[in-house]
Amino acid sequence: MKFLTILLLGFTINFCTPKDNLLEHIKARGELRVVTRQALTTYYENSRGKAGLEYDLVKRFADALGVKLHIEVTNDFKQIVQLLNQHQVDIAAAGLIINEAENLTSLRFGPSYQRVKFQLIYREGATPPPLDLEEIGNNKIQVVANSPHARFMRQLQKDTPQLSWQEVINSSTSDLLTRVWQQEIPYTLVTSNEMEQMQRFYPELEAGLELPEIQELAWMFTRSPQDDSLYLAAIQFFQNLRQTGELAQLLERYYGHVDVVDNFDYVNTRVFYRHIRERLPSYRLYFEQVAARHQMDWRFLAAMAYEESQWKPGAVSATGVRGLMQLTQNTAKEVGVQNREDPFESIEGGAKYFTNIKARIHPNIPEPDHTWFALAAYNVGLQHLGDAMLITTQQKDNPHRWVDVKRYLPLLSSPTLCGRLRWGCARGEEPVNFVKRVRHYYDMLALIDEEQPVFNSTNSLSLTSRDFSKKRASKSSSPML
Repeated sequence: MKFLTILLLGFTINFCTPKDNLLEHIKARGELRVVTRQALTTYYENSRGKAGLEYDLVKRFADALGVKLHIEVTNDFKQIVQLLNQHQVDIAAAGLIINEAENLTSLRFGPSYQRVKFQLIYREGATPPPLDLEEIGNNKIQVVANSPHARFMRQLQKDTPQLSWQEVINSSTSDLLTRVWQQEIPYTLVTSNEMEQMQRFYPELEAGLELPEIQELAWMFTRSPQDDSLYLAAIQFFQNLRQTGELAQLLERYYGHVDVVDNFDYVNTRVFYRHIRERLPSYRLYFEQVAARHQMDWRFLAAMAYEESQWKPGAVSATGVRGLMQLTQNTAKEVGVQNREDPFESIEGGAKYFTNIKARIHPNIPEPDHTWFALAAYNVGLQHLGDAMLITTQQKDNPHRWVDVKRYLPLLSSPTLCGRLRWGCARGEEPVNFVKRVRHYYDMLALIDEEQPVFNSTNSLSLTSRDFSKKRASKSSSPML
């Protein structure tokens, strides 16, 4: 009898869920409360609404739970921990690095979703590149106080006792990167994903040292031996994201185009900024008017034009395409353009051609991938894109996901393969790079136009309100992206 009682008790503990567990409480409340940081790597708001990798992840988690999402924002890492410990929020989703020391206390981390490394950043031409941590003294490195970055410095100090740094309160990694760019401080320590996002806007920033240890990002939860309900639900959520490929798709959305910086040198990036000041004002109104008619974001249309011609209406390629949007004779005839070098006609023709192509992309492909497919087809043609999608299917990947299809597009130029394709050979690497660059230019135009905090400095690229604050007379009410 005693044995049966113990058996039944064990069954109850292991298989019965308390009625008032955290997960059920959240569902009854109808709201998932999350704390995050405001940064390009985590959470931000723009004309398209709320965005950021962390935001997209927690929004999907809230939707999976059938509840609304409530966001608390702070860049104070200490406050993030306090909000969790005081049970004012359910999850911290703030680009946090897994740390075993915290895992043993009142907090714990969920499954990793992104891998990064720490990098020591300096401004090229203004500060000597850091070659060895042991050579950097006198508190020349600044990091955010109470952050994983500061904790990592303390770990490094165990092996390098002479290492010194300053911890800055009421600041963020973006602030410190901006201060390095402004030459106010010589060095800061950030994660590689933070650097990837910011370097696009501050091309003089360089990673002088990359520490070899791989760091993993994860959500943070309170630790409760009696209630694992929310923690286990998050584990299942990330497992599903990996199995469906949605996690890879989200990472591609935010990082699939930032590596374009590796292919740009400092001069080309600065040329883009100069062209924003000197060339774009002549055509901006055209971009706005045409984009509004085609329910596009004018900055996206302008990004396409820059990649095609650098906003030169008389541009002519070696293959004979012409104008701001680099239209072929056949394409111009198809969309009713008589003079390809007329800026307004070219912009109108390019927008019309793009929207026509976009309408022919499979409707089951969701945004933003639907737009990336249309961009690729705009560059290489619908038929060649179809061949790449067929190869993707044959390789048992998803032909409706850009993260998969872009891996196979370069095979269109493979001598051993392209001869067997329905539409023959094509330069398949070109549409991949075309999509990357348009996304890159669009991000930069959008951030500058919306005067994001990253550009608030009066010196920052000379692209704040003084040069780019023309009132937006026509913004698309239905932004494409």
